Amino acid sequence: MPVGMPMPTPPNQRLENHRPGRHNAWKEGGIVPKLKNLPPNDLVPKVPCLFSAEEIDRRIGELAQEISRDYSNSDLVVVGVLKGAWIFMADLVRRLTIPVHCDFVRVSSYGSGTTSSGQIRLELDVTTEIRGRRVLIVEDIVDTGITSNWLLEHLKRRRPRDVRFCCLLDKPSRRECQVTIHYTGFLVPNQFVVGYGIDWNEHYRQLPYVGYLPDTTSDDPSG
Repeated sequence: MPVGMPMPTPPNQRLENHRPGRHNAWKEGGIVPKLKNLPPNDLVPKVPCLFSAEEIDRRIGELAQEISRDYSNSDLVVVGVLKGAWIFMADLVRRLTIPVHCDFVRVSSYGSGTTSSGQIRLELDVTTEIRGRRVLIVEDIVDTGITSNWLLEHLKRRRPRDVRFCCLLDKPSRRECQVTIHYTGFLVPNQFVVGYGIDWNEHYRQLPYVGYLPDTTSDDPSG
């Protein structure tokens, strides 16, 4: 494991038989949990913490220093992947010590329901000219790598100088295709993570920390 890339404490016994899945059904062949007996107003207190707000803040500071050093004297465009990465990206760019341009993309691999369409759909594209410029894609979490690879090829067609990836969370146990991640916040086990911009069915984005959902059952539409 790379230095400075912490793993959380192993989950408790309740998670040993949990079939984990993706945090959001519209990205990368996700799994949709079914929460049992948890009315909406009671959701937040039932999310155990994987990475605290203090841990996230400290790690973002380290990433910002590294990125600022690597992109000094560069014309950098930071591209955030909506919706999950917006909080992470906002905190990250404010810690950079170099000038940046910011833009966003949004992609989907699901149509109606939870069954994968098998194809990636671009819902929002960058409007910034990136030809000849350095591009840093900022994601909330990389798991299967399918969407990440698609996005990489999509942006490369605009002929940037180079394209790199930065993600808050990396879940390599779910990887289906190779992805080179240049800047990683934390490695995560195969759990259903939420918080700090990451949602389940639009819940939990407001949490200041990254947690997991222990009381779930999961249906995997992608097999």
